[in-house]
Amino acid sequence: MGKNLTSRQEDYSKWYNELVVKADLAENSGVRGCMVIKPYGFAIWEKMQAELDRMFKETGHENAYFPIFIPKSYLSKEASHVEGFAKECAVVTHYRLKNAEDGSGIVVDESARLEEELIVRPTSETIIWDTYRRWIQSYRDLPILVNQWANVVRWEMRTRLFLRTTEFLWQEGHTAHATKQEAMDEAKQMMEVYAEFAENFMGVPVIKGTKTESERFAGAEETFCIEALMQDGKALQAGTSHFLGQNFAKAFDVKFATKEGGQDHVWATSWGVSTRLMGALIMTHSDDNGLVLPPKLAPIQVVIVPIYKG
Repeated sequence: MGKNLTSRQEDYSKWYNELVVKADLAENSGVRGCMVIKPYGFAIWEKMQAELDRMFKETGHENAYFPIFIPKSYLSKEASHVEGFAKECAVVTHYRLKNAEDGSGIVVDESARLEEELIVRPTSETIIWDTYRRWIQSYRDLPILVNQWANVVRWEMRTRLFLRTTEFLWQEGHTAHATKQEAMDEAKQMMEVYAEFAENFMGVPVIKGTKTESERFAGAEETFCIEALMQDGKALQAGTSHFLGQNFAKAFDVKFATKEGGQDHVWATSWGVSTRLMGALIMTHSDDNGLVLPPKLAPIQVVIVPIYKG
C-alpha cells in the first residue's frame, strides 16, 4: 500500500484520506457528506463497540433505544441546547411522495405536510428527557443509567471520512440522578472509562480535562473530555462526558419525590464517543507504509511460523 501513498510530511490530510480509502476502511457515498463503512472498517468498529459495551455494563449501565425523530417543539425547550444545534439540524416536513402530473418524475406531495416538523436527531437529550418524565416519580426510580447505540445526523459543510461526516455512528449515555454529587461523579467516571478504553484498548494516549465555557456541550454545566494528540501536532477530541445539572429536568419538568418527602428536579449527565475514534486510531498508529493497528483491534491477526531447512 505504501508505494503510492502520499507521505505524512508532504500532506498529512491527504495521507489520511488516501489511507482510509486504500486500506478499504470506508469510502464516500452517493449522499453528500455521508460515508460507507466497508466490512474491514466495520469489523474494527465492532471490536471497539464490544469492548466499550462491556465497560458500560460493568459500570452498571443498560442499553435501550429511542426514536431517530424528535418533534421540533422538544428541541426548543432548552434554549442553549437548541441554539447549539440549530444550524446542524436536518428537518422532515412531509410524509409522502407522488408522481408529477407532467410525468417528469417523483415530487413531494404538498398535501402531506406534517403538522409538526420532525428533527433527525443530532443528539437525544430532548427525546430521552421527555421519556424520563414518565419513568421517574420517586427517589426509588433513580438512578437511571441508560446507553444507546445509534446513528445521528449533524449537517456538516466540510466532511472527512470518520472524523466528520453528516451521519455518524456513536453511543450516547443518558443518566438521571437524585443528587448533584452523584451526577458529577457519573460524568467524571465516564471520562475515566473513555480514557482507559483509549489508552489500554486502542493504544491511544489521551489528555483528560474540562472544556472552556465556549466549547462546552450546548446545555451542559460542565464538559469533561479526552483529547488525543495526532502525528501532525493537532489535538483530536476523542470523547466527551457532560454534567447537565438540572437544565434538562427543568426544561422537561422531570421531578421526583425525595426521601425527605419534598420534590426536586433530577440531576443529569450525557456522554458519547463516535466513529471519530476510527480516525484517532488511524492517525495515531499508521505510517507512510499504510494502516497500522494495535493487536486488540486488528481483525486479521498474522502469525509467522519460521521453517528451517536441514
